[in-house]
Amino acid sequence: MAVQVTTTWLGEMRFESTNPSGHNLFIDAGEDNGGKGEGYRPKALMLSALAGCSGLDVASLIKKMKLEVDDFKIEIEANLTEEHPKYYDKVAMHFHFYGSDLNEKKLQRTVDLSIEKYCGVMEMFRQFSELDVQTHFHSK
Repeated sequence: MAVQVTTTWLGEMRFESTNPSGHNLFIDAGEDNGGKGEGYRPKALMLSALAGCSGLDVASLIKKMKLEVDDFKIEIEANLTEEHPKYYDKVAMHFHFYGSDLNEKKLQRTVDLSIEKYCGVMEMFRQFSELDVQTHFHSK
């Protein structure tokens, strides 16, 4: 299945990028790199893609398994190499689940299925990063 994205220069350091969903996004450099900070930074966008990919998997599995979860979030911390080309060589991903009746075993299974089987972005990150995935449960 081919996916097409078109990214168009809007002048200075700003770009607009299409998405197959029909929603466009803007990319811009920070002021320290000649931009105005009016869009996403490309490398940080990769981390959002990783969290979004895995998050969609987990949300779908929560629904399928009929699990009780009040809320969940994914926090990512990544180390950027010093030399060019700079890339993320270490990525720590923390899943946080909140609720009064959390089934920790099944929720851990949703995370495991996402990171081991379903999340294609995770598989891409495995090619260049050392990954550390942790799950945290917060009872209300």
